Amino acid sequence: MSKKSTALPTHADVIAAAAQSTRMVHGAVERSQFEETAEALYLNSGFVYDSAEAAEAAFDGTQPRYVYSRFRNPTVKVFEDRLALLEGAEACRATATGMAAVFASMACSLRAGDRVVAPRALFGSCTWILGELLPRWGVETVFVDGDDLPAWAVALSQPTAVVLIETPSNPGLDLIDLQAVADLAHAAGARVIVDNVFATPILQHPLKHGADVVVYSATKHIDGQGRTLGGAILGSFEYIDTILSPFLRHTGPMLSPFNAWVMLKGLETLDLRVHKASASALAVATFLESRPEIARVRYPGLASHPQKALADRQMTSGGPLVGFEVEGGKAAAFQVLNALRIIRISNNLGDSKSLACHPWTTTHQSRTPEEKLAQGFDERLIRLSVGLEDANDLIADLARALDAIAG
Repeated sequence: MSKKSTALPTHADVIAAAAQSTRMVHGAVERSQFEETAEALYLNSGFVYDSAEAAEAAFDGTQPRYVYSRFRNPTVKVFEDRLALLEGAEACRATATGMAAVFASMACSLRAGDRVVAPRALFGSCTWILGELLPRWGVETVFVDGDDLPAWAVALSQPTAVVLIETPSNPGLDLIDLQAVADLAHAAGARVIVDNVFATPILQHPLKHGADVVVYSATKHIDGQGRTLGGAILGSFEYIDTILSPFLRHTGPMLSPFNAWVMLKGLETLDLRVHKASASALAVATFLESRPEIARVRYPGLASHPQKALADRQMTSGGPLVGFEVEGGKAAAFQVLNALRIIRISNNLGDSKSLACHPWTTTHQSRTPEEKLAQGFDERLIRLSVGLEDANDLIADLARALDAIAG
């Protein structure tokens, strides 16, 4: 009679099967010989070899190892591996900023004569890349209304290289049906890239809805405390290793080891912070709907959001971002912003502090009025990134500001 195996699973096996919050604390740890508790910080730019033969083997790939921090770095790799574990992706590469991630995710595979399809509702810098930079290189960009599936079908009725999606969108919090657009895109031969920064890897997993690549501005919720810049690109081993990595290696938009270390600490509390901010955002959005000074509240978690059913299908909550339109246009919106005392005016988002801005005159200022209107927002809109303060304090702050313009 054979004895029952008593072999215990490895630490890595247990963590891989653990809950999301556990993976964010313990995932992908690579301790040095000193067995430190926090991840080691490797600030070096280069590495040494025991022999010339070892250096040759490192560069020809017969002996995989670190050779230069522009290529790979131990601290950065831990951040990449942990984020991939959280996202459910095969691999990840980190970049110096979120926009570097967006640009590299597309540029690594685009050629003159290629075609890109994207929604009109995008962050201003994304619109500039698609509408101004890529056409200079002979790449055609076609913009559609994100919620118009027949328009997507027409745009994707011919061969396409890349589809870039942002959902929820910045700043209007419009949603795109990921699976429906991914099915159309794949039929056209396109790679689907999703900017998931508003939903975060906590609330939405685009790879489960047909996306091929996910990008983040890690500056936002992943750091979450206004300290560092960074970005991330996640996808399959084939895409990351054979298509993206050579582009990053030779163009150099790599994340610094220090910023990667800071963001590792951010990942440990990401689950707690995003859920706390999302619960407060729902309370704030509900309050704003009750105020006569507000023409419209944009929040995917509200029953009044026109795409609430889609939000319920793709996201686990409405997220930490709220958009609201103030009666009276730009002047009234400025009055509200200037009257806030807890919520600070800033074009950043995803911070532990609540931040608000006027997208028409800040994040999207470089776009023409016609382009901004086509993206679905006007001068009345304020974008609010809800932080970790007490929700009642935030509501009181907004109430004082709205009372000031009502009076």
